[in-house]
Amino acid sequence: MLVSVTERTREIGIRLAIGARSREVLLQFLVEAITLSSFGGLAGIALAFGLCTWLSKIIEVPFLFDPSINLIAFVFSAAVGIIFGFMPARRAAALDPIDALRHE
Repeated sequence: MLVSVTERTREIGIRLAIGARSREVLLQFLVEAITLSSFGGLAGIALAFGLCTWLSKIIEVPFLFDPSINLIAFVFSAAVGIIFGFMPARRAAALDPIDALRHE
């Protein structure tokens, strides 16, 4: 997210210059961080499910799927997105529009 904010500084400056509130910019980056981390969490759970199913057949051990563990993993993934997305989002929301437009 830090790289995303740095690369999109000019876009943020334009949004702030035409009247976007800091809160809206903060919300945009937080939603993006949560979305990316949630999709990553879902992809990880799906990949783990597939690999565990495949490996359980190979080594002939029963595979037990526990939804609560997977829910905890998904919530943890979304929490990581919130935690590590908040600081860059707050930095983006606090940018001065003129300085952001000058950034290259």
